[in-house]
Formats: sequence, C-alpha cells, structure tokens
Amino acid sequence: MKLGVLFSGGKDSTYAAFIAKKKGYTLGCLISIASVNPDSFMFHTPAINLVNKQAKLMGVPLVKVETAGEKENELVDLEKAIKIAVKKHRIAGVVTGAVESVYQSSRIQSICNKLGIGCFNPLWQKNQIELLEELIKNKFEIIISSVAGYPLDKKFVGRKIDVKFIDEMRKLQEKYKINPAGEGGEFESLVIDCPIFKNKLDFKVKRIIGEGNSWRAEFEK
Repeated sequence: MKLGVLFSGGKDSTYAAFIAKKKGYTLGCLISIASVNPDSFMFHTPAINLVNKQAKLMGVPLVKVETAGEKENELVDLEKAIKIAVKKHRIAGVVTGAVESVYQSSRIQSICNKLGIGCFNPLWQKNQIELLEELIKNKFEIIISSVAGYPLDKKFVGRKIDVKFIDEMRKLQEKYKINPAGEGGEFESLVIDCPIFKNKLDFKVKRIIGEGNSWRAEFEK
C-alpha cells in the first residue's frame, strides 16, 4: 500500500515514516503544512522550512501547503494537502506521528474518513521514554528546535536527544509531571540524520529567540 506521511521534520513523523517503510509500505509522498502562526494548534513550526531538504534526503516527493494557522480553519488546508497527495501520488492512506494528542489524531482521522482513505498511527499510546530510547537504538540523530514550558529554557534548544537527555527528561517528568517526549508541547525537534536519509541534513541555526521558558531556533533557508 502506498501511503503519504504527515511530515513536520520532527522525531515523531520521521520515526512513523521509518516504521511504515520497515513494515513494507511504500512512502508515496510527504505531506507538510507550513503554518504562518508559530503557535499553531495542529502543526509543528520551528523548522518547517527544512522539510524540502529532508524530503530530498529521503528520496520522497513533497506536498507542501501553507496555512494561516488559525484553529480549526487550518484543518481545511490539511484536507487540501491530503487531496493533492491522493490525486497526484495515488496514496491509499496517511501515516501520522501522533502519540497522545486526541485533538490532532481525531481530526486527521475525520479527514481520512471523509476522503475514504486509511489512517495509520504507529506511535499511538507508546510510552514516551521508550519512544526516545527507540529513536537512539535506531540511530536517529535529533536536536531540540524549540521549548515552551517550565523548567525548560534556552539552553535546551539545539541539544541532541541522547542518553543523557533521556535521563534528564525522566527526572523532570517525576518532579514536574512534564511529558518527556514533548507531547504536551514542552519541546519540538528536528531530525538531522536517520536510516531513511541518504545523507546527514545540512542546516544552520540563524538565531535563537524567545524569553523565559519559551525559546525557538530560526534556521537559515
């Protein structure tokens, strides 16, 4: 079956694509939504300008649609992008990196039902510490692209997800009840290398902006 991957360039969507390919599905295309609103309810935003490069590294066509990022209205743009993927790349379903967000998964499922295609969520309800450990085990190289929650701060932006990072997240989860894989919006990520990339992603951080416990990297196009 040929699938389209709802792709942000972060750890969850890239890992979902990896799993789908490993299970024998064909990756027909990547589907990315570029939100003008950095606080989009649905879509990952900090490094969305790098998905074109990541798509080339994966050797997979990219369908990219811009949205104003307005709550609920952005779903119209997602449906538009999926329709393009169905028509242009003949996909029979989409794969998502949804782990715990009912808001995201229910709305994506609703669109897929409307269009008569399948929706696959290989990471759904996976233990978040185990998810991070699997990423390292499968040789994913990932950095933190933004943070938005106490006690995370500027020094976390640009850090790699490694054993030390996971240990720290485990302690912060116990102390502050945060989601260790960022499922509560505590942080977002950027995959710079993994088994389905032909080469390592070439990127450069232009600057890190923010204040308090909300910081994000801006990447050069």
